[in-house]
Amino acid sequence: MKVDAKLNYLRIAPRKVRLVADSIRGRKVNEAEYRLRFTPKRASGPVSKLLNSAIANAEHNFDLKKDNLYISEIRVDEGPTLKRWRPRARGAANQIQKKTSHITIVLEEIEPGEEIKTGKKGKIKKIKKQEKPKEDVQKDKDKTSKPAKDEKPIKDQKGKGKNIFRRKSI
Repeated sequence: MKVDAKLNYLRIAPRKVRLVADSIRGRKVNEAEYRLRFTPKRASGPVSKLLNSAIANAEHNFDLKKDNLYISEIRVDEGPTLKRWRPRARGAANQIQKKTSHITIVLEEIEPGEEIKTGKKGKIKKIKKQEKPKEDVQKDKDKTSKPAKDEKPIKDQKGKGKNIFRRKSI
């Protein structure tokens, strides 16, 4: 189940926020919190607050466990730019752009648990998701087995990759 949280109009440039976002993308929630706590960037504070909000959404609205969550998606988009002016020499003025960011965090379960659905009378029902069937052990063995005798590996086949970078002879 996907759980998301958004933070709009953060007064930090998206380029700077993406440095922090990239460090926690795809990580477990506990590890991401730990990384954000010790990241010496200004954006780590607001991103940490947003992550805590997403965790609270997951626990309160969907009854998910914090230990079973990971960050499946974190997106930093550019918000509106505030344009300001700074006086310069000889009566000139330079424009200053104060950029804003929109951050979206999406959490998902590591192992699918129970799904919540509401019935006709508005009652909440918990339905266990079906587990994915395990692959046969035989299929795994076939993937790791060596090629048959009549099949040659790609590097030994004539004209395949061998002559790609060959220089012309004199």
